[in-house]
Amino acid sequence: MDLKSVIKEQREELEKIEKEEKIIERTDLEMSKKALKYPNVLAILGIRRCGKSIFSYLLAKQHNFAYINFDDERLAGLAGKDLNTVLEAFYELYGDMEYILLDEIQNVDAWELFVNRLRRTKKIILTGSNSTLLSGELSTHLTGRYLDRVLFPFSFKEFLKLREVKEDKAYTTQEKARIMVLLQEYLEIGGFPEAYKFGKGMISRIYEDIVTKDILLRHNIAKKEELKKLAKYLITNSCEQITYSRLARIFNIKHVSTISNWISYFENAFLLFTLERFDFKLKQQGIAPKKVYCIDPGMVNAVGFRFSENKGKAIENEVAIELQRRKAVDPSLEVYYWRDHQQNEVDFVLKVNKIIGALIQVSYITTKEEIKEREIKALLRAARELKCRNLLVITWDYSSEEKIEGEKIKFIPLWTWLLNNEIQTQR
Repeated sequence: MDLKSVIKEQREELEKIEKEEKIIERTDLEMSKKALKYPNVLAILGIRRCGKSIFSYLLAKQHNFAYINFDDERLAGLAGKDLNTVLEAFYELYGDMEYILLDEIQNVDAWELFVNRLRRTKKIILTGSNSTLLSGELSTHLTGRYLDRVLFPFSFKEFLKLREVKEDKAYTTQEKARIMVLLQEYLEIGGFPEAYKFGKGMISRIYEDIVTKDILLRHNIAKKEELKKLAKYLITNSCEQITYSRLARIFNIKHVSTISNWISYFENAFLLFTLERFDFKLKQQGIAPKKVYCIDPGMVNAVGFRFSENKGKAIENEVAIELQRRKAVDPSLEVYYWRDHQQNEVDFVLKVNKIIGALIQVSYITTKEEIKEREIKALLRAARELKCRNLLVITWDYSSEEKIEGEKIKFIPLWTWLLNNEIQTQR
């Protein structure tokens, strides 16, 4: 293997993409640029193929930088002891670089000390497809000297940029109609950039790569078929409650801890995420059933569940994803669901700085007449129990503010809520 040739080809590929393709500037690009002033290490984490490489390239392209992507079969077997050879190749190619981009660094064992050495004189950008990237030795060595950003597939706001819809505070009726059509498309295809470049079939390939490379091979799973079935089951049951013990029975897994571990692997690979049921007693919160969501609506459709057959679940899953995006930017935000002993349920409880800031119900309605009594009843019950008066119902296309049983409830269409960057919470 000619290491310098590989490094040159990889960089040329990024430069070609920028030159020939439409690049959508992500919403947190400027924030990430500021993060590189101090400290010296920025980790871009997120699901495979969500755009981390291009994002990192855009951060560094105005500077003298070196780049290598370790998710390349030509670099298979490269270990921590070989990384100094990579550094030597960088110097031969680029001289005294200011930035070094290490893409999918988790593919190299014992990389942490190498990065710790480099960050003393260079600005380092790491990318990784596993949320545990910074939980090992690097975090010990770099206490207070690194930041991380989670990158998701395109948000609906970024998707509209791709479709050349200009951001506006007041859309015309015609523009709104187009946005509603595009929202349908977005909920069908999702936000993976390559789905719009190569077609929806790419999503299935990305899914298979995640399950195989990021989970089965990385964790050396023996029960491969059982894990694959569990992954598909969870994704096709997005928005549903799960318990580890029930899943163990369904898949005939002897130890509940195995199910717990597997689900943590799915979460670490950013394939899905879970929400805990809110309870003032932390013990009860930990043992109650969790709700599971997929990281991208297109992924759900690709795996086999058609969101078009249950639009209520489609918009609930999308709201859950958007809340995760906002949580990644605001560490003070905590997201839960709520349910009482009478089976009244509220989809999302937002807690900000130890205060219940908002209750959100999601409902596929387009008119006042379609408002479901049980959903409003649950919202009002939760409001009384949690002492929260900031009540929101996210709808498909119904906008209003109603006073019900003395409580003000705001109804807002999904597309409007997705395009609003701020979450309004009571303080």
